[in-house]
This record gives sequence, C-alpha cells and structure tokens, in this order.
Amino acid sequence: MSIIHIPFAEGEAKLDWLELTRALADGHSLPKAQIGDTFLYRDPDTMLTRSAWIDGLGIAVKTANIFPRNPERGDPMINGAVNLYSDHDGALSALVDFHLVTKWKTAGDSLLAALRLADPDAREVLVVGAGTVGLSLCEAFGAGFPKAALKMWNRTRSKAEEVAARYDGLEVVDDLAQAVNRADIVVTATMSSEPVIRGEWLRPGQHLNLIGAYRPDMREADDEAMRRARIFVDSFDTTVNHIGELMMPLADGVIARKDVLADFYELDAFKAGRDDITLFKNGGGAHLDLMTSRYILDKWQGQG
Repeated sequence: MSIIHIPFAEGEAKLDWLELTRALADGHSLPKAQIGDTFLYRDPDTMLTRSAWIDGLGIAVKTANIFPRNPERGDPMINGAVNLYSDHDGALSALVDFHLVTKWKTAGDSLLAALRLADPDAREVLVVGAGTVGLSLCEAFGAGFPKAALKMWNRTRSKAEEVAARYDGLEVVDDLAQAVNRADIVVTATMSSEPVIRGEWLRPGQHLNLIGAYRPDMREADDEAMRRARIFVDSFDTTVNHIGELMMPLADGVIARKDVLADFYELDAFKAGRDDITLFKNGGGAHLDLMTSRYILDKWQGQG
C-alpha cells in the first residue's frame, strides 16, 4: 500500500481555521488521549518525539530534530515529520509535513479557546511577538474574528514591520501597555522568561491567550494577571506541572489548583461572563498534533 505524503503548501491550501477548531473540539469528545514524550541529546542537538493514541482516531508520532548550528549553513534549525497511523490496524496512513502540523496545531489550539472565551464581537486583537507563530496567529484570529482590527507589538519593531508587510491590514504598535488595555483579545507568542503582560493593564471583559512559555522557567503573564483572571488550559497534563506560567504562581500561593478551571476535555465549562477577564494557557501536546494531522489527512482525501 502506498503511503500518502502531505507537503506544506499543497496541504495548507485545503485547510480552514474554523473547520480545524471544530475538529479539535470533536477530538476531545473521544476517549482521553494517551501521550508520551521522548528526548534524545547529542550536544547541542536534540531529537524530540511526541506520541499520542486516541481510541477511535488513531496514532501519531511527531519527530522534531533540533540542530542549532544548521542556520550557520543556511539550513532550517528544525526538521521533522508526523507519522500518522491507522486506529484500525496500526498501519502507516500518512507522512505529514512537520511545519504544517505545528503551525495549524499551535494557532488552532489558541483560536478554539478564544472562540469559547472571548467576546464574539471583539473589535481589536493584539498579537505580542513577531516570530513565525505571530504570523500564523494573525491568519487564525483574522479568520476567527473577522470584525476585529489586528495589531502587533514586538520588542524589536522592525521584526513586527516584516510581519505586517506579509499580512495585509496588520498595524504595528509601540506602546505595549496602552495596546494591551485597548485590545479585546491579547495573544502572546514570545520566548520571554520574564512576564511581558502585567495584570494592571487588563480590564474587565478581555481575553488573554498565552502561547510562548513552554518550560518551567518561562512565563509571559505576571502574578497580578493570573490573580485577576479566570484560568483555562488546553490540557491539565501538559501545563499545570510543566510550564512556569502556572507552576510559579501555584508554588507561590498566588493561585490555587482549583483556580485552573477546565481543559479542553471539559469544553462546556469554557464560558465567561461579560466582565470576566479570561486567561488561556496553550501548552500543546501530541494529542493535538494527532487531531490536527487527522484533520489535514481528511481534507487531503476530500473528506469534510
């Protein structure tokens, strides 16, 4: 049997952000995923494999090979692929481009939460961070909140201007505090270990969506933001005891475990009052890679 190979450009042309959020919601109605990560090292290089199995959906193994010296040779720092296996017999169903899955999984994850927690009539979305994820967030939130003006702040303005040159209608802003206070939705995708968002800047009714922090020593929002907000996550298993965004305020008693209200396996609990400040932490996880890959394969095969 021939194996389907889905490259980036050809695969992406078939995808839709709102459809993906529905696929992610459907995936969380199935039995809870089994997930596992493995790291192998050869200084300074790393191989990360993330695996997930969802009964009724299938198996995915996502491999990321991170070679920090590659850019010196003009090559990408990260290479990899997602192997998608049949839930019926374990056979390899498809080989999906690593960057395609990562892009759509990361932004789609956050968009699903925002569609549940943010004001559907949001008029302004602020993206904090001008990296690769920042551009995909403009695409995703532009589709999810078409009435909203898109703004971007980055520590180095020129990088935000480069993103604005690639996304029509994106406005670059300079005053972060003012931009956060004005926005109805604030989405962060930085590599910061120190908080870039202060709770004192927030106002009732806002939605804060945090992506960048992924290690125990990283966070993007300060204690005051955590204290003021109703907190949600995509997965308890990949956030609460793994990422500084939650670990630090939990350890310091700023918040309690009960303050982390729900994850995507309790999507019906993703609700907010008109004056609530909601905060969502995107921790990712191989189960989301599996759900996204399955959606990509279905679209490739003309389903859905």
